[in-house]
Amino acid sequence: MENTKAILPLSSPSESLVPDGESLISALLCDVSQQLQIAIQNMLKMTSEIDQTSAEIMEEIEKSKESAGVKNKILEEEKERFQKAAIAVLEMLNGSDIN
Repeated sequence: MENTKAILPLSSPSESLVPDGESLISALLCDVSQQLQIAIQNMLKMTSEIDQTSAEIMEEIEKSKESAGVKNKILEEEKERFQKAAIAVLEMLNGSDIN
């Protein structure tokens, strides 16, 4: 048996890795770009949801302020009525003491 070796043209290791390295980097960049696009879309959705929720909260705050104002007015009117009634009772008691 004879040991024969086929002579194949060999390229340097750096030359053979360049196309594969470039395609790998290109694939990685493409993947990262897609992930960034998805992340940005998700952030935009969340921002929109936050804006909507914020608007709803502000609306509820305004309704609560209005309701508190109405209740405050009612309480002030009740207070005045009770004060007038108390003054009337005191005047009646003072009047009966005089007679």
